[in-house]
Amino acid sequence: MSRFTLPRDIYHGKGSLSELKNLKGKKAILVVGGGSMKRQGFLDMAVNYLKEAGMEVRLFEGVEPDPSVETVMKGAQAMREFEPDWIVSMGGGSPIDAAKAMWAFYEYPDVTFEDLCIPFNFPQLRTKAKLAAIPSTSGTATEVTAFSVITDYAKGVKYPLADFNITPDIAIVDPDLVKGLPAKQVAYTGMDALTHAIEAYVSTLHGPFTDPLALQAIEMVLDYLPASYHGNMDAREQMHYAQCLAGMAFSNALLGIVHSMAHKTGAAFSTGHITHGCANAMYLPYVIRYNAKDATAASRYADIARRMGLAGVSEAALINSLCAKIDEMNTELAIPKTLQEFGIKEDEFKEKIASISELAVGDACTGSNPRAITPAEMERLFNCIYYGTEVDF
Repeated sequence: MSRFTLPRDIYHGKGSLSELKNLKGKKAILVVGGGSMKRQGFLDMAVNYLKEAGMEVRLFEGVEPDPSVETVMKGAQAMREFEPDWIVSMGGGSPIDAAKAMWAFYEYPDVTFEDLCIPFNFPQLRTKAKLAAIPSTSGTATEVTAFSVITDYAKGVKYPLADFNITPDIAIVDPDLVKGLPAKQVAYTGMDALTHAIEAYVSTLHGPFTDPLALQAIEMVLDYLPASYHGNMDAREQMHYAQCLAGMAFSNALLGIVHSMAHKTGAAFSTGHITHGCANAMYLPYVIRYNAKDATAASRYADIARRMGLAGVSEAALINSLCAKIDEMNTELAIPKTLQEFGIKEDEFKEKIASISELAVGDACTGSNPRAITPAEMERLFNCIYYGTEVDF
């Protein structure tokens, strides 16, 4: 038996942020990030809508990119003191991911982070509060997913938390919030969405409910991401919906080793953080070529290429066209093709890649990848990505 879970309500379209005024409750805590929502006026709008709903409102501000365990614990403590019946998170993936984890520690103060790291091991939520999520970027789709990614900076490791309990109750997908995104963020989040959709389509847990969502999302990203990157606001609106469709697909079909690798390399190198969407974009063509050695995965990658109208008759030709299309997108979006080009130092890469590979194989996303992989094979794949060499194994 399979399961398909989405938020109870998804409100979308320009101005849909106003739906906050229809929430029913007494207290709402609003979890936000570094200040872009405040600068653009959306934070004040959200607070006023919640007050219009008759709720007392408290802010938890300053959630950092790639939220830390420490931030999650501080937010949970603020919630325990305030006792909200609505947790509302607005911003990029980080404040929404953080709010999901805070929610668990708010309702269950004695639960441990180690407990939550076990996939689908969360306690039953909604004993104290519900969650509304409002994305201000077009990539993570965490507003509709059962996932949260929290970073332990002391260990340099990102932990993907997974449980249907943390799927938000309400998602508000308002394209007004993404009009001011910087082009680089449009590029990275857009390629994150493309990776979500492609990995969901080839996942071992794909099915008839997720496949149409994944294919539609892929088509929309290929159609609209370049124009969105170059500032077309109609395209940016469509990208906001495309990333949400991709999220619906991967939340239920799960992902693969592109994400396993991105999770374990994001905070691993001293030369600087590898933004998640940038990592996904770099790794995706290499992983497609690795996975395509599996006949079932090859067939599904070829399906994607056919649906997108890419050139080729044989599966091999279609897969080549798909990888070439992704490479073309990366070039247009100014995304590096290799880890060496990104700027990772060769000696540090060589020193750390064996342990990173072991961690990546153990990542929660690896289990639904269409082709099995060992730590030694993962290390070979990382070497291909570092030097830009052919994946021939």
